[in-house]
Amino acid sequence: MSTAPTSSFWAFAVEPFPQVAPGDDLAATIADALSDNGLALIDGDVLVIASKVVSVAENRHVDLDSVTASPQALDISARTGKPAEVVQLILDNSTDHFLATERGPIIAWHTLGYQLTSAGIDRAGERGAWLLPEDPDASARALRDSLGKLTGARIAVVIADSDGRADRRGATVISIGAAGLPAVRISEFEGKRPEETFTDMIAAAAGIILGQRGRGVPAVVLRGIAYDHDDSGVAAMLHRRP
Repeated sequence: MSTAPTSSFWAFAVEPFPQVAPGDDLAATIADALSDNGLALIDGDVLVIASKVVSVAENRHVDLDSVTASPQALDISARTGKPAEVVQLILDNSTDHFLATERGPIIAWHTLGYQLTSAGIDRAGERGAWLLPEDPDASARALRDSLGKLTGARIAVVIADSDGRADRRGATVISIGAAGLPAVRISEFEGKRPEETFTDMIAAAAGIILGQRGRGVPAVVLRGIAYDHDDSGVAAMLHRRP
């Protein structure tokens, strides 16, 4: 199914945004932050939320002292300088990996089917780490449904993750979970029907505001984007599904 083109849209950050702790009701936190800043969701909005905040709310924390590094992890650690326990978590949460250069970064096929730097694992202080949400598409659906009840707005949700690419320096932003809109958009132009990774483009647009580590703004609203309702999630466009 082709999707109507978008001629323009605008975006705004939900800021200031409160610190999220494990077990927090993320939908209520977002709704309160919107209200506190004089903002409101309307039908058709797309909320883009950083995966790290979802992981924190879902308490996906791992104590590195509980991780035992294998000989393979120790070898990769020696070559890349990445802590052996973190390397072990990367191995535990992936099905395959390679080093982009002799000293990294480690590019891994996550067990969920994504190709991500370090399997999407973030450090949490000196002796901790955050894993990705267990099921990002399910997390996006739950967040969309809860926000709909709290705000009365029919919206879509994209969970975004910072990711480095094997062929270049720096990081970009991609989608790892989605609800309410298709992961792939088919455009029609002069008889051609190209497939586009729609949720990745949305995540990248929001990424201009989300920024990278230390920015402190984990939620962005995009308004004016045309899309059809779809709940198949990001998993629907993956070559390697879990």
